Amino acid sequence: MNLEDHLGDIVRKARSMSNVSADAAARAAGFTRQQFDALEEAGQSDHRLNYAALAELIGLNGAKLEALARGWLPTAKDLTNWRELRCISTDAGMAVNCYLIWDEVSREAALFDTGWHASPTEKIIADNQLQLRHIFITHSHEDHIAALEELRKAFPKARLHSSVKGGPVDQRNRPSDFIHLGSLRITHRDTPGHAEDGTTYVVGTWPDDAPHVAIVGDAIFAGSIGRGNQSWELARQTVRDQIFTLPSETLICPGHGPLTTVAEEKAHNPFF
Repeated sequence: MNLEDHLGDIVRKARSMSNVSADAAARAAGFTRQQFDALEEAGQSDHRLNYAALAELIGLNGAKLEALARGWLPTAKDLTNWRELRCISTDAGMAVNCYLIWDEVSREAALFDTGWHASPTEKIIADNQLQLRHIFITHSHEDHIAALEELRKAFPKARLHSSVKGGPVDQRNRPSDFIHLGSLRITHRDTPGHAEDGTTYVVGTWPDDAPHVAIVGDAIFAGSIGRGNQSWELARQTVRDQIFTLPSETLICPGHGPLTTVAEEKAHNPFF
């Protein structure tokens, strides 16, 4: 299991967020510029890094950054706790996750994002004799919606939910909206910053009182966050306000990389 972002990716994102030059960051790290460029590219270095000074300069938590560099990973998640939840990863030069859930009694299903290819999702639906009722989009970047047209043709009765302005949406996300999928309850929280239409979907009332599930798109990854395409500060603030306010045991299902929890990200994500 690898994180979506290695140490160099995280440092590069934080430099961009803080508007710090590579030369200034290299000096804080105790590196030459060549050594620092290699660190950002490869995510590792044979040279001793001054984590505290670099982190202070670029707006990260130094202790968390060092722990990540030394190999921190979120604990492996046993999805049998949530039974009818599947993480589907597809790759077209970059791996992306989408998520399928269903109610085991009614067999009604909901898909969150589509990934690059429809066939893995279609197979799970067929193998489990499901009825796809809803497709929820966390944000409209290509890797998250690439298979949308194909899936809408295969499942024309599935309702499309999104916060995007314009486009062929059946139900635009509105405050206080909720959807029942059998016994499951789906709500949403706006999480812009990486994307203007960024949305986190929260699924609750799982059988056997399993923790809530938050499908977050690119708002947060295990140990990192998505690029602040809209605003870096907004990206971080919405995670604090909309994701970190969920119960600590909430399962975070990101668009890239391994699953994590609210508690793990509060304790280990160097952006917070």
